Amino acid sequence: MGPLPDPLALPVTDNSDLTLLTVLDHRAATTPDSTFIEFMGETVTFADLSGRVDRVATAWLQMGLAHGDRVGIASRNSVDWLVAYLATVRVGAVLVTLSIMYREREFTHMLGQSGARVLLCESAVADFDFQAFLSDLRPQLPSVEQFVFFGTEQPALGHGWTGIAATPADPVAVAAAFDRVRATDPAVILYTSGTTGQPKGATLTHRSLLGSAVGQVERYAQGPDDTMLGVMPFNHVGGLTCTVGSSLVSGGAVALLPGFHPDLVAEAIARGHITLFAGVPTMYTMLLASETFAAVDTTRIRTCVVGGSNLEPALAERVRAAFPSARLSNLYGLSETSGASVISHPDDSPDLVDTTIGTPIGDVQARIVDDSGDLVPPGAEGELQLRGTSVADGYWDMPAETRSTFLPDGWLATGDMGTMTGDGHITIRGRKKEMYVRGGYNVYPAEIENVLSTHRSVALCAVIGYPDPTFGEKGCAFIVPAPGQVVDIDELRGLCTQQLAAYKVPDQFEVVDSLPMTPAGKIRKSELTWGPPAQ
Repeated sequence: MGPLPDPLALPVTDNSDLTLLTVLDHRAATTPDSTFIEFMGETVTFADLSGRVDRVATAWLQMGLAHGDRVGIASRNSVDWLVAYLATVRVGAVLVTLSIMYREREFTHMLGQSGARVLLCESAVADFDFQAFLSDLRPQLPSVEQFVFFGTEQPALGHGWTGIAATPADPVAVAAAFDRVRATDPAVILYTSGTTGQPKGATLTHRSLLGSAVGQVERYAQGPDDTMLGVMPFNHVGGLTCTVGSSLVSGGAVALLPGFHPDLVAEAIARGHITLFAGVPTMYTMLLASETFAAVDTTRIRTCVVGGSNLEPALAERVRAAFPSARLSNLYGLSETSGASVISHPDDSPDLVDTTIGTPIGDVQARIVDDSGDLVPPGAEGELQLRGTSVADGYWDMPAETRSTFLPDGWLATGDMGTMTGDGHITIRGRKKEMYVRGGYNVYPAEIENVLSTHRSVALCAVIGYPDPTFGEKGCAFIVPAPGQVVDIDELRGLCTQQLAAYKVPDQFEVVDSLPMTPAGKIRKSELTWGPPAQ
């Protein structure tokens, strides 16, 4: 076989047949000794990774896994996680990504709904014993035939990862399995984070994952000399595609952490080779409050990416001050778009970065429609819909839900309300389902949260609507105090009154120690409720 083409020379379109492992094979053949992953003192090259993947792929075939089978995984970020992922798709199986924060309800729903035959899981995390947990839960997981545990060689249940990873590779068998893999095959079932309801399994294909990654690489001009700090969880598109997928496509490296912690991030940046840092607003807020981070030289970092939720202008200014050499960029994407779909343009001014999420990347098209599905004029408000190669192949085994979100002609209904300028810059107002109607007026929580976050006493905030017999709905703001600060509710109400229309000012303010979070660091508003005290 001749030399493999550079993935970036092959546009990822509806006609391309590029797969994730084609890209890995290209990197292992052309730059075998280049570092791809740095993790806890370990350095893994593209050639190292390829060899590990083929060994585990051989083990999967020997365990009877076949094309289209599902493999669940619940673990913190690690090299082993990445090996398991790529080995699974190497043989044409599908990875079902879970969070180690999940418990009985999530495990039974996601593994059962996906029909996973194998589950990989950490043996224990902190004081939680996953072996004992899954042993008790096993009767509720009828599809799972095999359990594999990281962190132990001889688990009481199933297999140890060490033995799986040491399986001698069978190149002939692996190649035969890989010959059946197509770009349109499912690669990952990634369950939506469930901020507003029951999680649904977005079915991401090789083509959709690469479509998003290639578009991101082009927008950020990522290359072999870049090292991205990997803090987003792999069970989220922020870790799976925006971090690992884009670095695989670009030939760059990932400085991987098991998870986000401000001190670990500060130490990684202090080592001086990180050029790209991506996180959600919550992560930036926590990092900027870290005493360890305050002494770190950040001047090597050329781009700071903020994704996952609304970027408040006040936080944007703090990030710019903390990373003086970096360009601040928004990144908008969904599980259903396999990763990034809209990113700030390199020519965007700070004002545009603070007020828009950017413009579509790659072959992504965007439109804003009203409740009837008709296009609205530039600047008018409606629902954002997207179309492009990166759009997922529906929800796994949920045809009704798929039809309501994945529309005819390839359009995806994002559920986000926003506006778009004539030149394609998009502003998000908030989630369609988060919007509430107070006395006939639409209220978008993100707008109120932007105002509240400017106050010195507010570390985090979330606004929701709640039923009211007179106005239909009213608003409640949940406030997490900043360290060392006391929240004065009258001050916050006055701030909102000064900057917002009266109907947008929250009717209630609740000071809380913390807010419920998804594994990806977004606030889980579906768990926030407020009602008047019982009489």
